[in-house]
Amino acid sequence: MTDPEVEQGIVDYLHRMRRLYSEEQYTHSYPHCWRCDAPLLYYAKKSWYLKTTQIKEQLIENNRKIRWIPREVGEGRFGQWLENNVDWALSRDRYWGTPLNIWVCPSCANQVAVESIQKLLELSGLKKVKDLHKPYIDEVRFPCPECGARMERTPEVIDCWFDSGAMPYGQFHYPFAHDGRFEKNFPADFIAEGVDQTRGWFYSLLAISTMISGQSCYKTCMSIELILDKNGMKMSKSKGNVVDPFKILNSEGADPLRWYLFTVSPPWVPTRFDEEGVREVLRKFFGTLTNTYSFFVLYANIDHFTYSEEIVPIADRLEIDRWLLSTLHSLIKKIKTYLSRYDVTRAARAIQDFVIDDLSNWYVRRNRRRFWKAEMGKEKRAAYQTLYEVLFTVAKLVAPFSPFLSEDIYRNLNAEGKEPFDSVHLANYPDPEEDQYRFTDSALEDRMRIAREVVTLSRAARNEVGIKVRQPLERMVVVVSGEKRKETIRALAQLITEEVNVRRLEISEDASQLIIKKAKPVYKNLGPKFGSHVNQVAEIIGNFNKEEIARLENRETIPVCIDKEKHGEVGLDDVEIVSEAIEGFVAQSDGDLTVALDTRLNEELVAEGLAREFVNRVQNMRKEAGFKVTDRIQVSYHAPSVIQKSIVMKKEYIQQEILAVSLIDSFREGEFYKDLEIEKEKVKVGIERIHG
Repeated sequence: MTDPEVEQGIVDYLHRMRRLYSEEQYTHSYPHCWRCDAPLLYYAKKSWYLKTTQIKEQLIENNRKIRWIPREVGEGRFGQWLENNVDWALSRDRYWGTPLNIWVCPSCANQVAVESIQKLLELSGLKKVKDLHKPYIDEVRFPCPECGARMERTPEVIDCWFDSGAMPYGQFHYPFAHDGRFEKNFPADFIAEGVDQTRGWFYSLLAISTMISGQSCYKTCMSIELILDKNGMKMSKSKGNVVDPFKILNSEGADPLRWYLFTVSPPWVPTRFDEEGVREVLRKFFGTLTNTYSFFVLYANIDHFTYSEEIVPIADRLEIDRWLLSTLHSLIKKIKTYLSRYDVTRAARAIQDFVIDDLSNWYVRRNRRRFWKAEMGKEKRAAYQTLYEVLFTVAKLVAPFSPFLSEDIYRNLNAEGKEPFDSVHLANYPDPEEDQYRFTDSALEDRMRIAREVVTLSRAARNEVGIKVRQPLERMVVVVSGEKRKETIRALAQLITEEVNVRRLEISEDASQLIIKKAKPVYKNLGPKFGSHVNQVAEIIGNFNKEEIARLENRETIPVCIDKEKHGEVGLDDVEIVSEAIEGFVAQSDGDLTVALDTRLNEELVAEGLAREFVNRVQNMRKEAGFKVTDRIQVSYHAPSVIQKSIVMKKEYIQQEILAVSLIDSFREGEFYKDLEIEKEKVKVGIERIHG
């Protein structure tokens, strides 16, 4: 019989017996299996209980001493669970599990809880218990101390959450082992599990340790939220939105997956999982780190650098070397602070920003030529040592987050035995208190930060007008206030101009020579004020001069009159102030810092820009052809007159950059050739290596 048939049979019986009051269909909540969605039927059954209500107040007090991450789980969800504590239903009617260690007398109902194997052997008279699990343990019987009848074990097993909650004791065989390991490791400094363990493991650990030791067995607890699909929905096979982790591991790798989960959001916040995010991590962070490491290895092998050379003292290294080491050591301080707060997301993001922005996009790019030098002088040695030290430390910093790549980099860099560890996971984590990480120069970091702000604005200005960085410009004007900042920019002028490819840098205090400010009306704010006169007021605002705009920026108001009648006042919220560069310039501003680039090009600037584009294309050809970075080559080409003229004008520069012994204005294929496009002009280029 199916459930509906049984139901109808009951209704029919009640009807025949004239006991049916009403028959109708209605919807009500009903329990279903969370896994297969089958309807469930609950039975009231007898059970063995632990009287946790007796220690309720102690549980609440111990919970207050735990450091919860996030705090609201301990105070809210878990705290409320303890406030409404009920006795723990300990037994389960199952076969598999830890047998409940209670023997019951069938004659007098006496109960004995056996606390150890030794006690069980004494009671039963056995020399050995074959197995502590069912069915063997059920064969063990012993006389009842009250009436002498044979006592039998109660058939239930223990709730598996009791097993997990007893872990701090069971792992050290407490209280039977007297080797001090339990006392040394109790309580635990930290535990972490899913937020769904609030009423599971988190509770069973606290309840058991409170009953046995009178305190919590953990000091800090991180509650980890669920991983959802990219739309914020809970993953479910029935919905078809489950992500196969093995697919991600096989395609992107374990390290990128781990790094993504660490950096996308804090563990205690629900994570919207997007596979594209893992691929982006692989490209941006791991691609940058491996490329930087590969760059070091490539040139270190060419120059036979091993880090066994005489160390150049930090004080004797170039400013940019000292800056990178100072920035790294400042990072280590931040990481220690973040990790001490268990803020793994900020820690990982800080490492990522350092690797991408500071190490790769600034230091390595600014110092490539130092590694290209032929002789191994003090300056080149300092560059190698600085990059080695930073990569070695970064490998240790990322080790807890990305264990595999960090291990590979560390073991390769430690081949000469810099440290006595076989694995990065055995090495000491970088500590700012160690002598090797103590050097910092906050003033130098501030100076470099200002220089990079100027560079960032310069690049934004180029992007605005579509001028590539490879196209040199004649000059740039930096408008800045404060003598300290001016002095910093003057001192780093060469670095800035090289980075943004500008020949000359000028400093000014007056932006009005380069920037024209205009006020635009904000109609949604003006309408309620001026009603039908809003268009006339808007015209007046469009004609505000620089003095009136300055007053608005100082939070002053300007009275607006029409037909000699006062109609109100205009404030900063009523306008949008926009800046426009004067003709021939492009400008970008951030706060009180403005950078303007002179975009006017002469013949020489255009020629140099085309030459740099030619160098870029040939360097890419060298990579595609598989040439070594040290290979000398011969280049033949055919180009339109404008390109050919630029190549001739900048021949020496081009040959030096691409390691060419000759540039021949007559195309032949050589070992490798390509049809290129430079500034919409077609160029044919062939390259071949020079042997001998």
